[in-house]
Amino acid sequence: MKKSLLFVVFLVFLGSTAFSQVTTSNIRGLISDSQGEALPGASIVAVHVPTGTTYGVATNFEGRYNLNNLRIGGPYTVTLGFVGYKDQVFNEVYLDLGKTKRIDHQLVEDSQQLEEVVIIANTSGTFGSDRTGAVTSVGRKELTKLPTISRSAADFTRLDPSASGGSFGGRNDQFNNFTLDGSIFNNPFGLDAATPGGQTNAQPVSLDAIEQISVSSAPYDVTLSGFTGASVNAVTKSGTNEVRGTVYGYFRNEDFTGSKIKGEEIFVPKLDQTQYGVSIGAP
Repeated sequence: MKKSLLFVVFLVFLGSTAFSQVTTSNIRGLISDSQGEALPGASIVAVHVPTGTTYGVATNFEGRYNLNNLRIGGPYTVTLGFVGYKDQVFNEVYLDLGKTKRIDHQLVEDSQQLEEVVIIANTSGTFGSDRTGAVTSVGRKELTKLPTISRSAADFTRLDPSASGGSFGGRNDQFNNFTLDGSIFNNPFGLDAATPGGQTNAQPVSLDAIEQISVSSAPYDVTLSGFTGASVNAVTKSGTNEVRGTVYGYFRNEDFTGSKIKGEEIFVPKLDQTQYGVSIGAP
C-alpha cells in the first residue's frame, strides 16, 4: 500500500513539473591548471552588473562547477580564482533563456604572470550537450532593434524557421503553448486568438516588459509538453538599480501611400446596349 501511494505521489509530481517552463539560465565549466589538472575548491563568482546580484560556487573534486538559476540577460562579470593562481575575469557575459553557458579555463600560477589579463569573451552555445532540440532565442538586442508592426511577441516568434504567422510547422496556433514567466498563458476557450485579448487586438503583456523569448518547435526535453505546435516561452524584465523607461509612437501620412500602380493595360470590349436591354453610361 505504501509503495502504491509513493508511486501515485511521484506521478502527480512528475505531471506538475512536465508543464513548467524555465525562466532562468545556468553557467557551468571546468577549472584546471596549466597542466590540465583539476583544481578542486576554486571559487567562481558571477555578478549581475545592472543589479549587483552576486552568485558564487566552488568547484568539486573534479574541478567542475555549476551556477544554477541565474537571471537571464546581463551583462555578467565572472571571476575565477584559486589560491596561488592569478584571478581570471570574464566581462560582458550574457545568458540566454533556458540555455547553459559553458566557461572552461586553465588558471596560471601567480608567479608566472606579471599583470592581470582581462578577457572579454562570448562563448557560443549553438552546439552542446544541453541543447534539447530546435530552439530560436530572441534577446533584448533583437527586441529593441528589429522592426515590429503590431508590437507583439508574434512579430519576433516568426523568426523561427518553422513559423508562418502564429503557426509553427503547419500546426494551428491553438495547439501552441505560450508561457509567461513559467506560467501557462494560453486562451482556453479555443475560438479566439492563441493568447488572451485576441478579440480586442490586445496583447497579453507589453512588449517593453519582455526580456527574452524562446521558441521550441521540436524539443525532446521531458519538461516541455502539452503542445503539438511550438512552446513559446517569454520572460519579463527584472528590476535594476537605475530608473529607466521606453517611449514609442505611431505616425502615418500621405507619404506612406504610393501614387502609381505598375501593371499591364487590359482591353475590355464594349457591351451591346440593346442586346441586354440596359443603358450603360451617364444619362
